[in-house]
Order: sequence, then structure tokens, then C-alpha cells
Amino acid sequence: MNRAELIESIKLACDWLADIAQVKTDKLTIENNEKGFKYDSWKGAIRGEYNCGKKQWGFFCPVWHTGQAVKALVKAYKLTGEEKYLQSAKLGAAFITNAQIYDKSNPDFGLILAFEDHADKVNTSAILECLDGLIHLAELEGDEQLWKRIISAGEFVANRAYNPQLGLFRDLYDPQTRKYIPNAFRTKDEKDGRPLIDDAIFVKLYDKTGDKKYLEIHTKVSETLVQDQRPKGNWVDYGPCDGDRMLFHPRHTYWWGKPLLDTYRKTARKEFWQTALDSGEFTLKALRTDGGWIRGLFLISDDSLCFNTQCFGHSTSGSACSAIFFMELHNQTKDGKWLDGAERAIDYCLRMQIREATDPNMQGVIIEKVLYPDGTDRNPYHIRDLGTIFFAQAAVDYVNKY
Repeated sequence: MNRAELIESIKLACDWLADIAQVKTDKLTIENNEKGFKYDSWKGAIRGEYNCGKKQWGFFCPVWHTGQAVKALVKAYKLTGEEKYLQSAKLGAAFITNAQIYDKSNPDFGLILAFEDHADKVNTSAILECLDGLIHLAELEGDEQLWKRIISAGEFVANRAYNPQLGLFRDLYDPQTRKYIPNAFRTKDEKDGRPLIDDAIFVKLYDKTGDKKYLEIHTKVSETLVQDQRPKGNWVDYGPCDGDRMLFHPRHTYWWGKPLLDTYRKTARKEFWQTALDSGEFTLKALRTDGGWIRGLFLISDDSLCFNTQCFGHSTSGSACSAIFFMELHNQTKDGKWLDGAERAIDYCLRMQIREATDPNMQGVIIEKVLYPDGTDRNPYHIRDLGTIFFAQAAVDYVNKY
């Protein structure tokens, strides 16, 4: 792939994040906060949703989306030296830390108010998924104060959400009652929790602190993932997948399959390596021939991993996350099929980038999906910040590795 053209696309994407999508004021102005999320300050948050036909901004889960944007911006800063990206990353990190309970006298000390499905309840997965961006920034800056906040968030999750007997995390916390809501998401055999190893956060906490409990948590959850596969390489019995319909979420293998490579590196246990490989194979077969991913992805035959899809509702972020996963597998195996898959997925993302926009809100963005017609001739594109965020991460990784 052309290195100069790829870097230019990274800069266009990160300019969109820093200049267009990021909130610059404490209070919301032009956004539709449909779920009613409440934050004392919105400054630094990334606007996650943009309906191109209606020209309306909105949010889904501003904390973890912003955390992943921080990671993309830090990576882009290290590649390009563009100071704007670093300042935007710091602003995003400040939004997240402003949403953290950091009073040691508070029983919820360390909790990040990562609201997602409900306006007043916290998703454990959303806490984990915001932390890697903070880790990237803390490592870049040598910021030990930020590390303390990261560790306190990890401590909250480890001490309050984790079930060591099951190797699962309870995943919906009510800060008002200080209780978890049982079975808040689809789980296997109605067990209370999900096997969250998103971004291998507990491995990174172990590497930072040397505290073996973090590695033990990550390893136990990895064992649950190995045990609970259906089909091989994926976990349809856990939300956000749907085992009744055999419907798969576009980033499920990225969140749960890819971190098994970290488990293998720490333990040298072959079952983790094999499951990560199976997860990569699932992802490679699910990827469309042009590198795209359809959010409505249905398995119709377990044995052959044969899929059917909807026609609309694309998920470009699924393609970008696949590319990141494939590059990790290529780095481990040197098998060219993984690099071919990564390049196909990145090429699809590039084809979804808007380089000459008539709507200034779309300049440089990566289109996430195309909606079904709504009976009008309105623009059917829909922006989710994740398409742009994960593209930037994948493209920087590609430039750095190849």
C-alpha cells in the first residue's frame, strides 16, 4: 500500500477527530443527547454519531469511544509529530478523568462513569475499553498521576465486578444503589457476567505494577473464553452477539479473540494460541470479498463457517478492527494470508473516506455504515466515530510495521 497516501488519509481522519468531532465546550450545544447522559463537563468528548441525512450529532457511549480516540490520536502524533493530535488526546483524556470518582472516601473510588446502554448505569466493558487510550498517553508522557487513575479504575473493576469462580465480569453497575444489575446482558447458561478481556487491560496493569492478581484475572477469563466458544473462535452465547439468531457483533473477535494472543505470550499455553488462531480464521471468513463488514452477519453453517448478511447496516469499524487483529497474527506467524486480509480491510476503509465534502461535518471522516432508505432521498450515510477511530489505529499500525 502507498505509504504517503496512507499517511495523508490518517491525517485527514485525525483532523476530523480533533477539529470536527471533538466537543470543545463544557456544555453541549449542537448535539442531541438522546439517552440523557449527564457529565459535569463534556469538553474533550468525541461526538460518536452523525446522521448525514438529518445533519444531526449524537452520542452512544462517549467515554469508551473517546478513550479509543485518545489511542488513535496518540498513535497518529507519534507517527506525524502533529502537535494538534497530542493536545486533542490530552483533552479527551481529561474528559474521561473528569468522569472518574476520585475521592478516596467514596466507596466507588476509581469508578469511571462510562454510561452506554443506560443514562445512569455503568458498563464494565466501557470502563475497560476507555483505559488503553489513557495507557498510551500515560506511557508517552511518563505521566504517573494518570497511571494512578488508570490503576484505580482497574482496581474498581477487579474488586467489584469480577467473579473469580466463573472467570466473568458483572457488567452493569448502578452508582445510585452501588449494586450490579444481574444478567444485564445475554450470557451463556444464564451465568451472571461476561468474559471481558477487552484490550488486555489486566495484562497491561500487571506489566505496570507487577501485581500477579491482574495476570491471574486475565488468565482465568481467557480460560472461560476457551471453554465457552460457539462456534470455534467466537462467542455467540454472550452479548452483544445473539445465539438464538446466530448473529455476530462486528468487533467481538477483536475484543475477545485478539487479547488471547497476550494470554499466550504470558503463559505459553497452546490452547490460548489455538483459540486466537480460530478467532482470526472466523474473522477472515466473515470479512466480505472487498474487505467490508456487514453488521448483520449471520452464521448459517457451523462446520464450514458459512455466513449470510444483510444488505445495509455496514460496519467499517469491524473492518478496521479486523485489520489490527490480522496484523498481530501476521507478526506472530508470518503467514501472508493475514497480511492480505489486513490490506483488504484497510483498503475498504480508505474507500469509505470522504475527502471532498460538501457537508463540512464529514470532511475526512470514514463512513461507518449505509442505512436502508427511509422513504426519502436523504443522504443514507451514517457516521459512527468508531470507523474513523479504528481506521486511524489500523493505518498507523500498518505504516509502522510495513
